[in-house]
Amino acid sequence: MTAIRVLLADDEPLVRSGLRAILESEPDLTVVGEADDGAAAVAEARRTRPDIVLMDVRMPRVDGIAATRQLARFDGGGPAVIVVTTFENDDYVYDALQAGARGFLLKRSTADDFINAIRTVHEGESLLFPAAVRRLATRHGGPGDRGPAEANLTDREAEVLRLIAQGRSNAEIAAGLFLGVETVKTHVRNVLAKLGARDRVQAVITAYESGFIR
Repeated sequence: MTAIRVLLADDEPLVRSGLRAILESEPDLTVVGEADDGAAAVAEARRTRPDIVLMDVRMPRVDGIAATRQLARFDGGGPAVIVVTTFENDDYVYDALQAGARGFLLKRSTADDFINAIRTVHEGESLLFPAAVRRLATRHGGPGDRGPAEANLTDREAEVLRLIAQGRSNAEIAAGLFLGVETVKTHVRNVLAKLGARDRVQAVITAYESGFIR
């Protein structure tokens, strides 16, 4: 089994040590590095090439948002970023999602939440909390330049996008629509391509901001 490589970025040493203990108790997870601010996180990511970065959104000097933007510019798209925050309605969370984060976790999340989130994102899914994403996206308002209505989505693709916005995984969408998982993956790829979205999170934000989903 090839372990999922995780980088921890948080300015509190106790938080990092706690997360390390949690993650390294799992046979399929390994912590490859730690960083105490965004600049160090980018440098460590270049050195260790993690699959996932758990990124504290608020850090001194260079914060998690700026670091996430830099990681998204790595060759090949860089590691997947999960931002960690104290408050789910924090504007920093929205900015981090826009910058390329694949989802977010609250600091009060359980050990199982962190473990499952890493596995979910590593499998290519996004970590969506529908109510929180809806509140953040609608609060930041302003229809995007190219919403789903202008992207010529088929009826099926539009249906898939709405289910993604509900936080459904590919397997859950497949079961609900009586489709194969590979067929759903094809629909998801088409939705992202037509919207010009980097990932599922960005597609959902676009859907809310444009008014396609209310």
